[in-house]
Amino acid sequence: MKQILQTLILLLFHLAALAQPFTASTDPARAQVTLPDPANPSLPSLILIGDSTVRNGQDDGQGKGPEGQWGWGNPIAAYFDPAKLNVVNRAVGGLSSRTYITSGHWQRTLALVKAGDVVVMQFGHNDASAINDTSRARGTIRGTGDETEEIDNLLTKQRETVHSYGWYLRKFVADIRAKGATPVICSPIPRKRWDERGKALRNAADYAGWAKEVARGEHVGFIDLNELAARRYDEIGRDAVMKLFPVATPDETVHTNWAGAEINARLVVGGIKALGIPVLVGALNERGKAVPAAEDERPVVDATAVKVEQAANAALPTLHLVGDSTVKSGGRSGDMSGPIGWGERIAPYFDASRVNVVNHAIGGRSSRTFLTEGRWAKVLEQLKAGDVVLIQFGHNDGGRIGDPAMKGRASGAGTGPETVEDKKPDGTVEQVHTFGWYMARYVQEARAKGATVVLLSPVPHRDAWQQGRDFATFASWDREVAQRHGALFADLTLAIADAYRRIGAAAVDAQFADARTHTNDVGARFNAERVVATLKGLPTNPIGAWLSPQGRDVAPAQP
Repeated sequence: MKQILQTLILLLFHLAALAQPFTASTDPARAQVTLPDPANPSLPSLILIGDSTVRNGQDDGQGKGPEGQWGWGNPIAAYFDPAKLNVVNRAVGGLSSRTYITSGHWQRTLALVKAGDVVVMQFGHNDASAINDTSRARGTIRGTGDETEEIDNLLTKQRETVHSYGWYLRKFVADIRAKGATPVICSPIPRKRWDERGKALRNAADYAGWAKEVARGEHVGFIDLNELAARRYDEIGRDAVMKLFPVATPDETVHTNWAGAEINARLVVGGIKALGIPVLVGALNERGKAVPAAEDERPVVDATAVKVEQAANAALPTLHLVGDSTVKSGGRSGDMSGPIGWGERIAPYFDASRVNVVNHAIGGRSSRTFLTEGRWAKVLEQLKAGDVVLIQFGHNDGGRIGDPAMKGRASGAGTGPETVEDKKPDGTVEQVHTFGWYMARYVQEARAKGATVVLLSPVPHRDAWQQGRDFATFASWDREVAQRHGALFADLTLAIADAYRRIGAAAVDAQFADARTHTNDVGARFNAERVVATLKGLPTNPIGAWLSPQGRDVAPAQP
């Protein structure tokens, strides 16, 4: 009888522990939380691990509705089709990258991971805590190194080897890969704080930067949620940001309400689309498909508002530049850290007394929209015999025709004559051609004017030059069109990637204004020189007679 009574008392104790709400004062290493399993084990899963900014408490807003505290892992499920993908939010509030492992939560979660799944991790907010104390003991060593610290854990009473923040992220990556799944690292959301310029405070110098470093070193997908959310905060202004956090607790700087969680979820979806992971992109529902990819958060500039550039001296030949934002960004004037295209920094390589340099490129354009918006017609009006036209498209040509996220820019794959109907919101129908069809039209019409055409493959992405090659299909299509229609082809993608390898990843990262696509002033100048070197390396060197002393000093690129 006594034994039965003891058993009942112990059972009641455990039930009370399970019923106890998880609060900030609860020992996170012993947190009793009920985490979801995949709803349909036969489907692939998107599994989320992290802290309270991903899954807050019992994931119920503390019973306060939209004004409670919510992590972005809850609203993100609404962007996916549950018939195609499980979204499994197994983040735990109060945990760090270290204590998610030492508490046993990672072992239990890893048991659910199978080949074909994707695991997104976001830690950092709690990693800055004390490494050893009697309340949390959850901190990690700052940075990404291999250093360790031996402690007698005051909370668990156990001997423990504590590693760096980066070490724990690398362990997650290795464990996920061992299961045949795909790891993705997400930088932590920014706090509701501002710097001395009034901009949302970033964490590029610590946890967001370290997360990026690990992702780059391990060659895994990276979503810079810290930067993406901070950029969004800057766009909407401080007053609007305040409304993204619980109004009842104005001192709350970390945990968003439902509106803030929804914004962060949408940004993560944009990051997923930018990474292009097939199992996730293929499972997006209509709401998810409408989210723009993270690299394309900037609105498409109205072409009618962009000045048509003209040659300074009509008596001289002209070097015409045609392309997208990587050629002419239309970025913030005077901000050298903002997005700048290589076409905006190429003029010093040419002698203005011998040639005009006219940059017709517009940000957000594809081979398709540069034609359909009438911009190419404006170029043709200026073309004359003896001119040279450089054409670089591809960054905005990908994606599915008709997908609202592509903003009416996607062209068809390949170089053939086939077309696809794209039904517009106003009821009209556009016959969309292949990428090669548009490029061939540019070549044929320019050559009919007596101009020389050079097709350039796109400049590489920030995260896609270290292994293999970026834009392989677009480069092959450009090459085919050039050979078939009498143009020159320059593999700018490989030329810049090879130059990136010579200067190293740290120097390359310093040349970008955003997470993936657009260069800053330093990067634009670097790429402009590579363009000149690549053109000089062509068999006919179409720009040789026009170079300034600075241009003549550039060594030709090896073909």
